[in-house]
Amino acid sequence: MTSTYDLDRADPAAAGTQVLRLTGVRKRYGGVQALRGVDFELLRGEVHAIVGENGAGKSTLIKIISGAETADQGQIEIDGHELAAGSTTSALGAGIATVYQEPQLFGELTVAENVFIGRELRNRGVVDRSAQRSRVLELLDRIGLHRELADVRVADLPVAEQQLVSIAKALSQDPRILILDEPSAILTDREIETMFSAVRALRDSGVAVIYISHRLDELGQITDRVTVLRDGSVVASRPTTQLSVRDVAELMVGHTVDAGAIDRTVADAEPALRVTGLTRLPKFQNVDFTIRPGELLALYGLIGSGAADVARALFGIDPADAGTVAVNGQQVVLSSPADAVRCGISMLPANRKVQGVFGPKSIAFNISSGHLRLLSKWGIWVDRGREKSIATDFIRRISIKAPGPSTAVNNLSGGNQQKVVLARQLVERPRILLLEEPTQGVDVGAKDEIHRIILELADGGSAVLVISSDLPEVQQLADRILVVRGGGITAEFGRGARQADLLAAAAGDAGTDAATSADATQADRDGRNA
Repeated sequence: MTSTYDLDRADPAAAGTQVLRLTGVRKRYGGVQALRGVDFELLRGEVHAIVGENGAGKSTLIKIISGAETADQGQIEIDGHELAAGSTTSALGAGIATVYQEPQLFGELTVAENVFIGRELRNRGVVDRSAQRSRVLELLDRIGLHRELADVRVADLPVAEQQLVSIAKALSQDPRILILDEPSAILTDREIETMFSAVRALRDSGVAVIYISHRLDELGQITDRVTVLRDGSVVASRPTTQLSVRDVAELMVGHTVDAGAIDRTVADAEPALRVTGLTRLPKFQNVDFTIRPGELLALYGLIGSGAADVARALFGIDPADAGTVAVNGQQVVLSSPADAVRCGISMLPANRKVQGVFGPKSIAFNISSGHLRLLSKWGIWVDRGREKSIATDFIRRISIKAPGPSTAVNNLSGGNQQKVVLARQLVERPRILLLEEPTQGVDVGAKDEIHRIILELADGGSAVLVISSDLPEVQQLADRILVVRGGGITAEFGRGARQADLLAAAAGDAGTDAATSADATQADRDGRNA
């Protein structure tokens, strides 16, 4: 395919006309059919959501549109002219810009340098840093970031701000088609609204936006149309106003999605974990709580609340400066992850790609890592047969979608990668399991399966601490919810807590600070004060 169109930038007067059309797009990876004849259209001046479970084909589709992958069959047209297949250069030349879920930036370079890397503005052959900086300041204003960040190294920015820099970089290309892949997954509510404002302004100027998100409640706020993928096929494409969140979820998974808090009872018992006065300044201070065997306790807070830092301290990654931790009544010192493991504590990290998986390695390798003593023969070499058998068993037990235990983890969808990391924690049933954002970036179907696994662990007697900024998740799973704000626990809720109350407490509403929900059971209070 060759590109034969003339490049003209977005024209607001042309809003509503077709800018992108895909017809019969197919893609196979080995034995996996990722896309099965996908038809898709995008109009100027619209925000069009593509949603689906992990493995539904969303990532493959946007890679094909952006030229990072080549379709096996099918046609891609911009303004009725074919787009060169498998060419990122042609895609960029056609005005297609992509912002991926994980920022694609150079940490050692400044924000200004990152925005124009590879596309430097030149004056008589010399990089015009003044012109670049002036343009970057305009972009930072546009997306709501402080101007002084222009000269800051990207590595020194929080991940949320790095994501906004990625959007600024995309906007610097004056795109006519902007692809946003899970842009809000790591942003706070305020940052999300800033991003939405930028997206709305782009839409109003005639730019067409493809919006990928697992946060289905966002769709009504920012999108005009929704296309649902399932198993590599389009199952629905409708105006957003015609779909409720539940409608979309049910289309994604192909069956009715159960919702609401899960009814379960936790037996009275001595705490499996008692935390007293735990402090690591400036991240958190004077954190107190207990978890009983079989209990699901959630630490809920917005990004930067300190909840994730508490989990890192409990696993010995960033040890606390003060306070005590007791496991089954015995005080312990957690100065390293090895200390935590010896105490029967396991942890599922939020950033699975950096901290959780060995991407090029097999499922079997990833599940067995961390358990080599258990799987070794005479302490000399790993029993590969047993390693494969354990991996095969977990593939079946927790529904990992993969051809077999030898499959490289990099070839799995995000939800299935998360299941592999979770399986590693389950090889030797943990007494205490720390789950940091267990379903971050995971679709509705995979989330439901992971929740089932978590509940089975708690029912089996493990004490489970879920650290999550996903409000519906903690509301559905937890026996008790502790709200973390400003590095401290400010409120406690039991089952049946309203989302509005939880969010208000996390955001600093004075009426909910240091309060315990009226729905908390006496057993919950007993467990906290035992």
